[in-house]
Amino acid sequence: MKIVVLDGFTLNPGDLSWEALEKQGDLTVYDRTNFAEIVNRAYDCEIVLTNKTTLNRETLKKLSKLRYIGVLATGYNVVDVNAAKELGIIVTNIPAYGTTAVAQFVFALLLEICHHVGAHNEAVKEGAWTNCEDFCLWNYPLIELAGKTMGIIGMGRIGKATAKIAQSFGMKILAYNRSQDETLNSDTFKYVELDYLFARSDIVNLHCPLSEETKGIINKEAINKMKDGVILINTSRGPLIVEQDLADALNSGKVAGAAVDVMSTEPPKMDNPLMSAKHCFITPHIAWAPKESRERLMNIAVDNLVQFIKETPINIVK
Repeated sequence: MKIVVLDGFTLNPGDLSWEALEKQGDLTVYDRTNFAEIVNRAYDCEIVLTNKTTLNRETLKKLSKLRYIGVLATGYNVVDVNAAKELGIIVTNIPAYGTTAVAQFVFALLLEICHHVGAHNEAVKEGAWTNCEDFCLWNYPLIELAGKTMGIIGMGRIGKATAKIAQSFGMKILAYNRSQDETLNSDTFKYVELDYLFARSDIVNLHCPLSEETKGIINKEAINKMKDGVILINTSRGPLIVEQDLADALNSGKVAGAAVDVMSTEPPKMDNPLMSAKHCFITPHIAWAPKESRERLMNIAVDNLVQFIKETPINIVK
């Protein structure tokens, strides 16, 4: 059985092992594959694993031996799932591997906005503290999280993990989700309508999937409903935000600070309005990427394939 990994570098830049996959068949791993190379590299393979390399209908029709696509991520929009189903190709994804890592990263971003650790470190090393007349120095307003309200849009695994951490900081949670887990309700947690969340939250945190309903959910109209000085965090999907609208709100001061780990186009262009917006922190889609998280991803990917080979497939994309 021939197996090809089309774009293995982001999952495994060299600190993990492909050994468990090698045991399942004749494995070839490419760091990256551009669109023109896909058919040549996968034409005789029964198994294809992809992270962000797109497999559209036209491509799938040319891969006559293909029986299984393993998406090395939770999101699977890179695969034409309908075409795969018509062609009898099973598609699986990787659920839940990054819950802990992403929730942790939310607070790395939020605490940077609250304390500007990086900027203060640079100031010290540039001599600002040495030359200060006082025993302490701060160049930005510092924010305490206890007593603040975090609005979380999307209460899946990551949203729930984020809420738990926020509560440990002494924060209150307002949550918006299509379905509600009533067991979470408490003095510090309640489900609300979206407009209520916008109006009452000090921090708005996005954890919802990208769909036609959620695309552009953070736009000029939504931002106008928020508190002056709100903080916005997005570690979910870039297109949830209308980036020009957020940039305008940052530059006007309506939004006090924003931190995004995802953008509408990745890698982003330098003329993206968030690149030059005030008080905007941008990280390069790394919330998911601690080694521990990637190890879980690899293990689930292997298990998905093993179960497919056993004819008991799991984590099938419907």
